[in-house]
Amino acid sequence: MAFQQGALTVYKAGELTVVGFGGQDALINVNLAECRDELISLIKEHNCKTLAFDLTGVKLIPSGTLGLIAAMRKLGVDVHIYNPSEDVRDVLEITKLDTIIKVHEVEISE
Repeated sequence: MAFQQGALTVYKAGELTVVGFGGQDALINVNLAECRDELISLIKEHNCKTLAFDLTGVKLIPSGTLGLIAAMRKLGVDVHIYNPSEDVRDVLEITKLDTIIKVHEVEISE
């Protein structure tokens, strides 16, 4: 069961923690400091080893948000991104973030 934690939607919390951005298509109004604090809290509280970001439906992601996602690696967790749009995937490739963050495509059943 998903729950809201500030700007984040938490789909699963534990050693594998899965978060998203509530189905927003553009992450232009995300408060990075608040989001960072929420992620750090989730990682510590749930002894998270793998942090997965569900970007299903996200078409636009600012560089600061991408930087925040990449920075989570400094907390000792593996970072994964699921279902980035073609534009987001292109940015991940151009910036070489796809070499340090695992990128996945999964089918979403409705």
